[in-house]
Amino acid sequence: MTTSIEQYNNYQSPEEQKICQQLAEIIHQNLPEAESKIWHAHPVWFLDGNPIVGYSKLKSGIRLLFWSGVSFEEKDLQPGTGKFKDASINFTTIQQINQSDLNRWLQKSKDIQWDYKNIVKRKGVLERLK
Repeated sequence: MTTSIEQYNNYQSPEEQKICQQLAEIIHQNLPEAESKIWHAHPVWFLDGNPIVGYSKLKSGIRLLFWSGVSFEEKDLQPGTGKFKDASINFTTIQQINQSDLNRWLQKSKDIQWDYKNIVKRKGVLERLK
């Protein structure tokens, strides 16, 4: 985990720190080849320059977002609003994190990808990579 992600995690409340740390560890275990950094003020993991997964602090808790999550067809991931393929889940306690679900979603994030890396070049049109 990068220092900047550690700093982001440490800035949260004690319970949110636990959630962020757990998410970061599980993501790193499942996506060791991914580049991780703070992007648009939040921790995000990329494969070949394409954003895959990240989390952010909301009033409702810590939101874990998968950029291509709608295509995972998982009932616990809520679709985002708008024309993108993102889906997310919110956590308010560390006990809500189901590691087997998260492992499955992270595997799907490698296998199912929409090309967000080139969305500006394609004027907002998403194309499926995998």
